[in-house]
Amino acid sequence: MDYQDKNIVCKDCSKEFVWSAGEQKFYADKGLQNPPGRCPECRKTQKDRKVNRPMFSIICKNCGKEGQVPFEPRDPNDVLCTECFTKSKSAPSKEETSGPKEPPLPEPDATS
Repeated sequence: MDYQDKNIVCKDCSKEFVWSAGEQKFYADKGLQNPPGRCPECRKTQKDRKVNRPMFSIICKNCGKEGQVPFEPRDPNDVLCTECFTKSKSAPSKEETSGPKEPPLPEPDATS
């Protein structure tokens, strides 16, 4: 495929930046289908913000292990650790395990 430089407007600072043909090839080689939405400066700022964000200590309400989360919980003892949270997301919900629901019974006729 023949790649050509493209001008894109950053969604954060609205500055126009060039998405080079080399970057487009790199994205394609990695299987990335969408162009970058942020200019290189805003991408770096976003990355630094994620790396340097504060972490808060918690005690997992399922397993009792200490852990850290990237948000300040209202109750540090009512939060799941990363491992238990991942397990809870992959477990089927109660609705999925309870089987099909019975249709409701018709209401008795009030005139009889």
